[in-house]
Amino acid sequence: MSTPTEKRSGWLREHSELGVSLLLFVIGVLVLTDALTMSVDLTQRGPVGPRTVPVVVGAGLLLVAVLLAADVLRGGRGEAEGGEDVDLSEPSDWRTVLLLAGVFLAFAVLIDPVGFPVAGALLFWGAAYALGSRHIHRDPLIAAGLSLLTYIVFNNLLGVPLPGGPLMGVL
Repeated sequence: MSTPTEKRSGWLREHSELGVSLLLFVIGVLVLTDALTMSVDLTQRGPVGPRTVPVVVGAGLLLVAVLLAADVLRGGRGEAEGGEDVDLSEPSDWRTVLLLAGVFLAFAVLIDPVGFPVAGALLFWGAAYALGSRHIHRDPLIAAGLSLLTYIVFNNLLGVPLPGGPLMGVL
């Protein structure tokens, strides 16, 4: 015969999607609280102001959280992840995860001193290497081109300033 603790544990395991619902609810409350306590200048007021999108997103998160909780409590369950070409019996590839984490950390550290074009190129090349690409001549060139293109689009065309680093005067 099962104990009350085992029954509770079994019920929680069968209704684990309630955790996702709770997380969505908490995020929705945080977004709405932040949006509604935002100070808005009188000149920014109008039918669509800076509060509009956060309020819509927060309300949508709350609605989805409530609907998901109701569905789970009525017996609804998500389908188990099958994966197309993923062997779920294989262990995690921690080497790749740690390499990617190191590349992102290096990017965060290097973006101010060396600028986005150099740090971005290292990010793109490092991510390609971590994910298995071993084209030592092609990958750095593609990474540098992609980084420069990203810098030019954001900095010059969209007006989003990115740190240029030592290349600031050149670009």
